[in-house]
Amino acid sequence: MPDTTAAFVGKIPENYDRYLAPLFFNPYADDLVGRLAVHDGMRILEVACGTGIVTRRLVEKLGGRGSIVATDLNEAMFANARKGLPGAGDAKWRHADGTSLPFESRSFDAVVCQFGIMFFPDKAAGAREAFRVLRPGGVYLLNVWDALEHNPVPRLAHETITGFFPKDPPKFYTVPFAYHDTAVIESLLRDTGFEEVRCERVAKEGKSPSAADAAVGLIEGNPVFGEIMQRRPEALGEIKAAVAARLARELGDQPLRAPLRAVVVTARRPAP
Repeated sequence: MPDTTAAFVGKIPENYDRYLAPLFFNPYADDLVGRLAVHDGMRILEVACGTGIVTRRLVEKLGGRGSIVATDLNEAMFANARKGLPGAGDAKWRHADGTSLPFESRSFDAVVCQFGIMFFPDKAAGAREAFRVLRPGGVYLLNVWDALEHNPVPRLAHETITGFFPKDPPKFYTVPFAYHDTAVIESLLRDTGFEEVRCERVAKEGKSPSAADAAVGLIEGNPVFGEIMQRRPEALGEIKAAVAARLARELGDQPLRAPLRAVVVTARRPAP
């Protein structure tokens, strides 16, 4: 069976942006971009930009004072991102692997990555590439999810979905919530050569108009959809209803409020 835990294809990017951005990603995009100090002529590289949730905020914050290159491996996510930033001067888009970046060394003032490094098969290579393309004194700004136990919405979705599959359950939700050990992250970045490494656990709240809307995003807005369709496509409606019911029962409905926790990381390439 092919790896579907990274398959953001079909309608997934559209559902990701519509349903999961307010539920999970918008609060941390605001937080991450708010930490970035901008200056005239600044060059920013975004790695794993997805549907452009952070990119849109970077464009607004930079306000034409510099340039942004947004990269991702997934063309379907790119297509959705371009819809939100159609202007030629908004950002440059580049298909790129975060572990092997097609850019010259020391060419960016900041590298930004929201909830991306968890999916890198070689996280050390991702850190080395960020370090390589940063100018001396440049900042590496990223975030990762804390454990599922601190993020009840995806935890409840994962528990409910896997309950339908006693054998070979979908594994997607174990991937983005598995890289949260701050000691491991700090060690990785310091060994790469970064200094001023800081890891901060940050709590936020996401929102959805209803538990039913949240369930659509949680199932059809990420690769767990492909895992379900490979195993029991006829159960899709029942699974969505079960996820919505459990979310409403445990977290409320209309609106649903989602307690969230992530680790925000900042590091700097040493100045000469």
